[in-house]
Amino acid sequence: MKRISFVFILFLLPLFIQAQEDAWVFFSDKENVDASIANPISILTQKAIDRKNRHGVAIDARDVPVNENYISQIKNSEGLTVLAKSKWFNAVHVRGTQTAIEALDNLNFVADIEFADRSLNQTKTNQQKTKSKLEGVLANFNYGNAANQIEMFNGDVLHAQDYTGSGVTLAVMDAGFPNVHIMSSFQRLRDAKNIHGTYDFVNRDVNVYTGTSSSHGTLVLSDMAAYVEDEFVGTAPDASYYLFITEDAASETPVEETYWVEAAERADSLGVDIINTSLGYSDFDGSKYDYTQSDMNGATTFITRGANIAFEKGLLMVTSAGNSGNFGVTAPADAPNVLSIGAVDASGNYVSFSSVGTSHQPTQKPDVVAQGGLSYVINEFDVIGRANGTSFSAPILAGGIACLWQAFPDMTNAEIMQIVRTSASQYNNPDNFLGYGIPDLQIALNTALSNEDIAQNNNIISMYPNPVDDVLYIAFTSEVKKANIAIYDVLGKYIASYAVSNENNSIDVSPFSKGIYIAQLQTNDVIKTLKIIKQ
Repeated sequence: MKRISFVFILFLLPLFIQAQEDAWVFFSDKENVDASIANPISILTQKAIDRKNRHGVAIDARDVPVNENYISQIKNSEGLTVLAKSKWFNAVHVRGTQTAIEALDNLNFVADIEFADRSLNQTKTNQQKTKSKLEGVLANFNYGNAANQIEMFNGDVLHAQDYTGSGVTLAVMDAGFPNVHIMSSFQRLRDAKNIHGTYDFVNRDVNVYTGTSSSHGTLVLSDMAAYVEDEFVGTAPDASYYLFITEDAASETPVEETYWVEAAERADSLGVDIINTSLGYSDFDGSKYDYTQSDMNGATTFITRGANIAFEKGLLMVTSAGNSGNFGVTAPADAPNVLSIGAVDASGNYVSFSSVGTSHQPTQKPDVVAQGGLSYVINEFDVIGRANGTSFSAPILAGGIACLWQAFPDMTNAEIMQIVRTSASQYNNPDNFLGYGIPDLQIALNTALSNEDIAQNNNIISMYPNPVDDVLYIAFTSEVKKANIAIYDVLGKYIASYAVSNENNSIDVSPFSKGIYIAQLQTNDVIKTLKIIKQ
């Protein structure tokens, strides 16, 4: 028996040696960084530049493309394939033998190598799971069947005031969009020329409509953009869309995380406002790549780290929490800087498949919820049906948020996220099942409009200097003598409250960490939200 075992092991040894590994190879520098930043139109679209300027988002070295000469040298290395690249991380995703990947460390422009199989990172020289990443399966507007899922958060009220998503751009990152280019349900979208671009990051071409192995993206898009008169209306029928395939439905490998980051980078460079993601990652083909529940800590997975950068770049990500129930949220929904959406049924009750928050996340997860239990969708055959999944609660709410952002284009992604959270049904008592609850976009709209009107009339206090180092001062108008100020971080976490007046008009913010904070100022019955930057 020992002899047989020994022969068997020797027979398999060459196979193990030649096993293919996935890894991220990080570069040490980029070329022409200063010149590119000084001339941003060379690396970004004007729409992206305008969005960043409007929201105070810096254009920095992360916006500069990866050095193509470095990529060429990696491609010429024996035993390796370059599958994707990321300018934000200044890295490429490679697949090859462990030996070939480790040999790249000898190149002087390679700063680090990170294997997807994290057990290999412990020896390299330079330093319960979910089975489905597609978070759901198919199971004056007249909304028809789609009425309940938009009325639940009063998105129809925004439509009635002509906020239907016009001027807001969303990128939908998914697994395939078969027949969107010919379906009657998307005729209105096509007639308005509101599909601004497509790209398949898996197959490296622009065709996202045919030859795909999944119709998941079509279902997701329908909840935002479809229109069937008197039968079905999406939540953002007049928004603009980019359709990106980042998910290889035929396999489950770490490169799909990199495809997602690459697509997010392109969305940023195109001036996209909102990214909708109905994908979740924790389990791969080959358990050596799998993530545990403790890895869902908002900082570990590659896709989550990319999502946090996307937020810094001014993008708002509306992401399905996952269909993993008690296992917890899946990446990138664990990111502190994404709005993760759980699922409820038509009556607003928690549905058991919706991923719950756990102690591993640094912020409240899910953030909020929308209808994901028996949501109405339109499939690739133009048939209205019903489906279960946070895949659908996320786009349903993403469309509503696009309409809200249309009303307040100068608000930042952090401010929009906060106003959505504070409007929700259990904001003062969140839990790990519904998060802050079901948002009420009518409350969010009215609160923001009231604050805007008061600010325009100069009948509200102001704060200075901003950015601030140590002491923040409050300036009162003749009509206002005192106020209560609550400070939150950009993730919506409560920090502190202050009672201020003409006599006591300063706040010591020196203990605060550097970053962006949200101040809610309340005077009598008026509430205003301001952004504070701590230097």
